[in-house]
Amino acid sequence: MTGQAIRMMTWNVHGTFNLNPRFDVRPIVALIEKWKPDVVALQEVDSRGRSENPFSMLEEAIGGHSVHAHSIVTEDGNYGQTLISRWPWLSEPKILDLSFRKREPRRAIGAELRGPFGGLHVIATHLGLSLRERREQSRSLLEFATGSIYPTIVMGDFNDWFWVGSVRRVLADHFPVRTRRRTFPGVWPMMKLDRIYAARSMRLIGDFVDPAAIRVSDHLPVMADFALKDE
Repeated sequence: MTGQAIRMMTWNVHGTFNLNPRFDVRPIVALIEKWKPDVVALQEVDSRGRSENPFSMLEEAIGGHSVHAHSIVTEDGNYGQTLISRWPWLSEPKILDLSFRKREPRRAIGAELRGPFGGLHVIATHLGLSLRERREQSRSLLEFATGSIYPTIVMGDFNDWFWVGSVRRVLADHFPVRTRRRTFPGVWPMMKLDRIYAARSMRLIGDFVDPAAIRVSDHLPVMADFALKDE
């Protein structure tokens, strides 16, 4: 990338089907370093039952500035997501509780940061598994995402593959620029669960996934390069 382009990355790093069962952070860090994103959102980070804290290890390995959202907190560790930026925060990051009734707790992280073309507002999230749950969460997410004066990017694992009443439809008017990569299951991607949305003031230069991630997770990471439209 050159000029004022920025690179965003979102990745659900959960290993299943015997993928990374001990949640080894090293291959996750290696893939992130391979693509050098400016901002990365990671979902399903799990420190439960571990002597080392992967939240801290990811923060130290990738560097920059980070904020964690623990959706599950236990005596032997935490589970949730993290947002890591190479640029500093402009204000204190916020965490929104998106939990729906008695289903698995969900969160969204909101952060305003100082990017190469000024302020940038980034939302990172991981939505629920049921359609009704996501409908409720998407409305709260939209309100959370439209509360900044800066260009906004929303990214994460949306668990959303329907069109009728979908997260895509809720976000479309405010965030029409988006990735469209199939990311799940990683070995034979059929669903576009992991996406990056951007405000209409931004231009998508290009986006891609990395199939090498199937050694670590059942999701493929999405990387996308953006610039302001008037550049």
